[in-house]
Amino acid sequence: MYRKFVMQLFLCNMILVSGWFCVKGAQMNRLASLPAFEVKITEDYSAEPKADRFCGISRRAASGQRVVDYAVIEKTYKYDLAPEDYEALLKIVQAEAGTEDMEGKMLVAGVVLNRVDSSKFPDTVTEVVMQKEHGTYQFSPVANGTYRNVKVTGETIEAVERVMKGEDLTQGALYFASRKGADPEKMKWFDNSLVRLFEHGGHEFFTNGR
Repeated sequence: MYRKFVMQLFLCNMILVSGWFCVKGAQMNRLASLPAFEVKITEDYSAEPKADRFCGISRRAASGQRVVDYAVIEKTYKYDLAPEDYEALLKIVQAEAGTEDMEGKMLVAGVVLNRVDSSKFPDTVTEVVMQKEHGTYQFSPVANGTYRNVKVTGETIEAVERVMKGEDLTQGALYFASRKGADPEKMKWFDNSLVRLFEHGGHEFFTNGR
């Protein structure tokens, strides 16, 4: 009877060992059929602390899709604008540089944000856009009303987003003007009172200095 018990115990152990090898074989077959990135995910799960696993199964959700840490794809914004300031920036860029290329739009957005950063100008985008000097608006689209009715394009949104995330093409410019459509007397002030930095598209860009 003792010999019979030993044989039964031996057979049970063999069944368990065979089952274990079958399971491992199935896992290896599955790994062999997975794309490279899924293999990596599966292997990463196998390296989890035991506390994160139960009976060899990850406690974390596994959809079979590649998982990317949000911190890796998140793009940090240099400027965190209130909704009304963001809208004002989009509209003034569209109004001033709607016909300009991407760089031209980014330059106008950059000048507005440079003013926000400067102690010589108001502290918010809306206040900068709506600022008056000697009773006259600083931006002609605000003065003539076109600012309020513009339809913002996708390219303008992209330009503003890029500048808000830190792309700066302005070389420190605080002013810009279109000489072709400007009052000659006003352009004299730009030429005599400011330092001209460069020209892009239909705008010339200036900063303080004289």
